[in-house]
Amino acid sequence: MNELLKKLRTEKGFTQQDMAKKLGYSGKSGYCLLENGVVKMTIDKAKKIAEILEVDPAIFFNNKVEETSTNNKDRTA
Repeated sequence: MNELLKKLRTEKGFTQQDMAKKLGYSGKSGYCLLENGVVKMTIDKAKKIAEILEVDPAIFFNNKVEETSTNNKDRTA
């Protein structure tokens, strides 16, 4: 997820400092921790970031949903 977040941010031409400011952080370190995966993404934070980057917030959680899906075709009853 952190690579995706960085890619989207740089495609929009935003620095980590820009994102931190838009998210209300006092400095870029808080955002940096989020982008590097040290701090987990919350739904509220994903919505806010998605709004800034003009993307669907679900893209930040797609891999997690697939990994924990109970709709597994290989399951036996």
